[in-house]
Amino acid sequence: MTDSVALIGAGAMGGAIGARLVQTGTRLVVFDLDPAKGAALVALGAEAAPTAADAARGARAVILSLNAARIVRAAVFGAGGVAEGAAAGTLVIDMSSIDPEATKALADEAAGKGLRWVDSPLSGGIPKAATGELTLMQGGAEADVAEAQALLARVASNQTRMGGAGAGQTTKLINQVLCGLGFLAVAEATALAEAAGVDAAMIPQALRGGRADSAILQEYMPRFAARDYRRTGRIDNMVKDLDGAADLARLTRTAMPLTALCAEIHRMLTAAGLGGEDQAALMEFFKGPRKEPLT
Repeated sequence: MTDSVALIGAGAMGGAIGARLVQTGTRLVVFDLDPAKGAALVALGAEAAPTAADAARGARAVILSLNAARIVRAAVFGAGGVAEGAAAGTLVIDMSSIDPEATKALADEAAGKGLRWVDSPLSGGIPKAATGELTLMQGGAEADVAEAQALLARVASNQTRMGGAGAGQTTKLINQVLCGLGFLAVAEATALAEAAGVDAAMIPQALRGGRADSAILQEYMPRFAARDYRRTGRIDNMVKDLDGAADLARLTRTAMPLTALCAEIHRMLTAAGLGGEDQAALMEFFKGPRKEPLT
């Protein structure tokens, strides 16, 4: 085994993770079905591989950054996948956000092929990946998670093992429930402030340190107020995650009425063609005819 790390998936999030790894001295071998997506990493010093199997061949660990369980399965166990090239005992770190039950099945299948599996979804998005301050929630065997944490310390400042396989993905769904509701609440509050004639951009400072304060308030209310839709995430990805939370709620018989409403609002925006936009585009839901400010 070499000292290289394989990265499968070089989209927006995978690209940000890969860039941070390369910039902090990791020898990275990257594969994406779209070679253009890996080009920026190659320009930074990563090596490109023609298949996922080639990327994994000789790597001490394989990081996955993909968008759905079926894509993860194909990338690992399909033709030309990671399992074809990885040596026995190779650590697979799935940083995708996928279904916890699917993750358990993937971990079992990986074990049957002699691979170790850690689910390590993230919070913080592209900006935190760039500064090495991601928050990671992890599931897997203790020793495997410890090994993953040592590798991922270059991209994350907060890592927590939540339990066995799938526990990280379950925690990510909880994170997404809190984020989805938080984004929506801040967007709604921004609309109210504007309609009432208060400068919404000043509210985060006014509420700093109070009970209503949060990272979402501080980052997003100024963006909502400015209609700053620069992308650091995607509305349609939030739909996927909130649907995953709904599936888990059905499985556990948990009532989640607010999450259901939040998911439907995100789904409406996706149906309106805004699925690829950042969460800041939630303001489009509240657009309507602008009211005269109250005086």
